[in-house]
Amino acid sequence: MRVLLASPRGFCAGVDRAIDIVERALDRFGEPIYVRHEIVHNRSVVEALREKGAVFVDEPEDAPDGSRLIYSAHGVSKRVRRAAAEKGLAAIDATCPLVTKVHNEVSRLVADGYQVVMVGHAGHVEVEGTMGQAPDDMLLVETVEDVARLEVRDATRLGCVTQTTLSVDDTRDILQALKARFPEIVLPKRDDICYATQNRQDAVKELTRFAQRVLVVGAPASSNSNRLVEVATRRGVPSHLIQSAEEIDPAWLEGVSCVGVTAGASTPEFLVDQVVAWLLEHGGPESRVETLGEVEEHVTFKLPAELRVDARPD
Repeated sequence: MRVLLASPRGFCAGVDRAIDIVERALDRFGEPIYVRHEIVHNRSVVEALREKGAVFVDEPEDAPDGSRLIYSAHGVSKRVRRAAAEKGLAAIDATCPLVTKVHNEVSRLVADGYQVVMVGHAGHVEVEGTMGQAPDDMLLVETVEDVARLEVRDATRLGCVTQTTLSVDDTRDILQALKARFPEIVLPKRDDICYATQNRQDAVKELTRFAQRVLVVGAPASSNSNRLVEVATRRGVPSHLIQSAEEIDPAWLEGVSCVGVTAGASTPEFLVDQVVAWLLEHGGPESRVETLGEVEEHVTFKLPAELRVDARPD
């Protein structure tokens, strides 16, 4: 069996930064450190941080007065920030800077008198955080069909942002539908979809040129991982989302001579290694591993000021 590894795959700069923030906070301030929601959508990462002393809570109200609370990489609403302040929590912001960019754009548009349409998935924590920047001035659409049903205050004062982890192709279709129905809408100057999401989707498209089956290592709650499954499936290659090698169904590989493997942006590489080891063990004596392309991402994000090397604990 030929095992093709997508490049790039796995951790992005925003996820690296968020995990680093929790680990540095634990080192600098000691445990417990409270984290609102999963810092990233991966149970292995969350469990490893929990073992180090991180405590994951649903809301700021669940953390003790005066404790430290880290906001997850997905971002939070203004209501959450107010609740943390009212509890006297020392908040540390691990929001991905690319999500923060979208939040800032929402604030700018609303300040200029615009109603804002967000393209995203209802219930996703990133969407909840972004919609929560201006809940009275935002509308959510998930599909092209939603655009046709949209009721707006003023079609001449309409802006748009998107969830960062969507399918590039889906977002393009929805933005085109919005522009067709509301010609004066202010669309993002560039798609809000992050570099890592786009790069990983492009890599999956390349996998589908050769692979007869694609395995995406990621969490069910991970939007970008689910989009990778969709990208492969829409290009005619059966694809499956798995959290670990234990979830591989041998029946998927019957008659398959080439399988593609990739991972969502919050998936650690050791889980990919375990999947590859399983495939090599079950793929026959001539099984081999190849990396399809060697795309490097030279993106890093600064840590919050209080966690940089030259910062001092309170």
